[in-house]
Amino acid sequence: MSEENNLLITLGNCMGLGKRPYSPPWWGQLAWFILFASMLLLAVIGNTLVIWIVLAHRRMRTVTNCFLVNLAVADLLMATLNGAPNFVFLVTAHWPFGSVTCTASNFTANLTVSAGVFTLVAITVDRYVAIVKPLQHRLSRSMARAALFSVWFASALLALPSLLYSDTYTKKYVNGEREICFIRWPDGSYPTSRTDYYNFVTFLCSYNLIFLAVTYVAPMSVMVWAYARMSSALRGRTIGECTHHQMQVVRSKRKVVRMFVLVVMVFALCWLPYHAYFVLVYHHQSLASSPFAQHIYLAFYWLAMANSMFNPLIYYWMSNKFRIYFKLVLCWGRSSKTSTPDNLKKQLEMNKSFSDMSNGTSIMTNGVEVKSNPRGDSDSGRHCHVCDDKL
Repeated sequence: MSEENNLLITLGNCMGLGKRPYSPPWWGQLAWFILFASMLLLAVIGNTLVIWIVLAHRRMRTVTNCFLVNLAVADLLMATLNGAPNFVFLVTAHWPFGSVTCTASNFTANLTVSAGVFTLVAITVDRYVAIVKPLQHRLSRSMARAALFSVWFASALLALPSLLYSDTYTKKYVNGEREICFIRWPDGSYPTSRTDYYNFVTFLCSYNLIFLAVTYVAPMSVMVWAYARMSSALRGRTIGECTHHQMQVVRSKRKVVRMFVLVVMVFALCWLPYHAYFVLVYHHQSLASSPFAQHIYLAFYWLAMANSMFNPLIYYWMSNKFRIYFKLVLCWGRSSKTSTPDNLKKQLEMNKSFSDMSNGTSIMTNGVEVKSNPRGDSDSGRHCHVCDDKL
């Protein structure tokens, strides 16, 4: 995104035409390389496995899991097309990849961040309808595909300015030169451009403020409100109001909601320092020239990028089915007495048969779908509507 480029421009301006800034010792670069390489490797492996698990197994191809695949795709693109090249840029303060790659990286950064958070909002809406308004028409696969198309279309529109105005320029120093990748707005570059970020009075023409509001403040407000409503609705369904099978479904709903609440919380915590740091630096530019500014920013940037690594770990920890499939992959190379491929496949079959229990209540169909009692028992239907997904 354009913020990290602006930080380097600020530091370069503060340093003047003296020695080239951003020349950390080799051990500092090595330490950051190990941290970023480990994070990016886990993000690529984890999200690739999530995509494979859902697409390669029919019982996992549910509407909710389609959204998870979309989130994994966004995280995978973020790690590979933005995280890796920007790490090189931030550590060395030099963009060695050329102007075309600069444009592609800036556009991909804004595109994938937007797509990720919009997908989380889509998941929240799907869960909200399933739990708070269970008698409403559920999201079909065709509707889900339309929602995902809208997610990427809106994300592309939001990222379009970075595609149109990204540029590079060469800054010379007495001991060398460096290439800078940044966004050159029609009215100039940071820090004088009102289009980039100026103040809250000119909010409507400040791209980074709009981006912050649309991809963090507004989505987080909506998701916090929606999950609070869902939690309240689920707490209101007591044992006395539901049959045994319906309570199984309510418990599975609570587990799914807890997992997505954790996903949203991790997203909020990973990106909050990043956004807060730039709001602070924009209003107090002298902070960017402090001795530790580079390392502070690298830490916040690492944490923001690490959000793409955490989601697959959350699925493994909180979803029985994802955990079984993850173990199946791991068992191809190593197996134990309790985690052989045959034993794990038996667990999957047990989960499948559990969905076909009596009374017509399907706890799990094709991996995650939970349907209501087809006989429509009046006693349970008044208070305990069950129409949910189980991951």
